[in-house]
Amino acid sequence: MRKATFKKYQLHFKNPAQTSRGVMSVKNGYLLSITENTIRGIGECSFIEDLSIDDIPNYEAALKEVCSYIENPSLVKPNISLFPSIRFGWECALLDLKGGGREILFDTDFTKGINQIPINGLVWMGSKEFMQRELEEKLQDGFRCIKIKVGAIGFNEEINLLKFIRQRFPKDAIEIRLDANGAFQKDDVFKKLEILADFDIHSIEQPVKAGELDLMSEVCSYSPIPVALDEELIRIKECDMEHLLEKLCPHYIILKPSLLGGFKVCDKWIELAERKDIGWWATSALESNIGLNAIAQWVFTKNNAMVQGLGTGGLFIDNISSPLFIQNGNLAYDPNTKFADKILEH
Repeated sequence: MRKATFKKYQLHFKNPAQTSRGVMSVKNGYLLSITENTIRGIGECSFIEDLSIDDIPNYEAALKEVCSYIENPSLVKPNISLFPSIRFGWECALLDLKGGGREILFDTDFTKGINQIPINGLVWMGSKEFMQRELEEKLQDGFRCIKIKVGAIGFNEEINLLKFIRQRFPKDAIEIRLDANGAFQKDDVFKKLEILADFDIHSIEQPVKAGELDLMSEVCSYSPIPVALDEELIRIKECDMEHLLEKLCPHYIILKPSLLGGFKVCDKWIELAERKDIGWWATSALESNIGLNAIAQWVFTKNNAMVQGLGTGGLFIDNISSPLFIQNGNLAYDPNTKFADKILEH
């Protein structure tokens, strides 16, 4: 007999998180627990306000349906196609349950503490002074790949920041990835990309808004900087995945399991991308350490040599304590440390 429950949480940012879509000071989500024979599996249902397709009023009603079905499989299985974060949380809770409820979904050399995952250092949008401080911290922490959010503080200020970086570090010392979150417009995107290309940029995520497929196709074709699709993937049905990649032909795709519907969906994206010689990496999407832990373990099984985007665990002042830690620009796992937080209590 299985018992299923969920609990809402709220995490607070150390510094307000500024993107081209606005400023966030808190992050809401839910933890889904499935218990069977005293063993409990936990998964995180994490959405982002104003971005996730499941940021809708009946979210908790959908979670209740899922819990009822888990406890009584004779019921009609709930249709949660519009709730990718619940699909992700459900999948993770079952994997954790299968693994004995130890928050080890995939038993690998990562969870044994033998190998680590190279990740980028994330520099959030803010004043020039704030971004420079963030950058200095990331470099001191050993990061050799820096991801910078652009599109909110003024293009000239962002250019000055890139000049500041490149005057000190050439591209063979620091890899720069940019994330525009769809901030560029049709009338300025190519001009801005040309200017940014002077700074030896590895890639730029979502230079224009998701859904503008003809424009994005043109950008992918003619951009002097390799383009990575991010938000563009979020609302795509499984039957339309291949068509999207064929139409846009991006250089990379960014996989966020909690926004796309879980690991099985992401596995499908990877299969299609690799068939078309499109690169990929995974990025956490402001989950707590529960979700970040699951994503990191899954990523490790993929043997992807690219730097991953899993450095969001340190953004919050009240994150769930976990075995995860950052060491010299890598995400690492201490097998001697346990998850411990009041939010995880029964």
